[in-house]
Amino acid sequence: MNSPAGFGPRMRFTPLPNIFFSQLLPKIDDLAELKTTLHIFWRVYHKRGYPKFVTLGELLGDKPLMMGIGDGQALRHGLECAVGRGNLLHLVLDREGKREDIYFLNTEEDRKAVAKIKSGEISLGALPRKEPYVEAEEQPNIFTLYEDNIGMLTPMIAEELKEAERLYPASWIENAFKEAVTRNKRSWRYISRILERWASEGYGESGRDLKAGEDKYIKGRYGHLVKRRID
Repeated sequence: MNSPAGFGPRMRFTPLPNIFFSQLLPKIDDLAELKTTLHIFWRVYHKRGYPKFVTLGELLGDKPLMMGIGDGQALRHGLECAVGRGNLLHLVLDREGKREDIYFLNTEEDRKAVAKIKSGEISLGALPRKEPYVEAEEQPNIFTLYEDNIGMLTPMIAEELKEAERLYPASWIENAFKEAVTRNKRSWRYISRILERWASEGYGESGRDLKAGEDKYIKGRYGHLVKRRID
């Protein structure tokens, strides 16, 4: 495994409360608990909406976490320790007869949110889900695919790529790049439209309709302007 070459410019940061360093960190002597707690801070901070939480399914499908922690048993052990220490809140829901484990940071806001969920005041709706991570042959990540097939990354495009990596399976992203290259449409705008179409209409349902949608505008009065934008 290659070591990262230090920290680069324009990085994003994840804040941690001071009390974590002054009171919690000195007491944590279990590596699985430490890795799990830190990872959930990172996960939760970059989520949107209210309340912010992670599901056990998300964590089991999280490649960086599972590569670092080992397996599902180690993850569950880390979660159990973090909940027992009071770092995290654990809520078990019955979703159509199926158990769902969700975790919150133990903050005042999240304690209130958990109470509202238990009382029925808040409904969580559809919960995010991922398939459990299984170590396999390394696939190129979205940034490598972009640089290899389109060109140099910009900060704005990098943010869009991170969001796409969060929303879509890695196989979809790789195949969307392949389809764009095959059609000689080497732009992130075109690739993101393929992914959006697959998400709304079903995986693989993009080629004919996407081309037809382009033609509708390209052949119109302002086609020369639209074509430049799409390409």
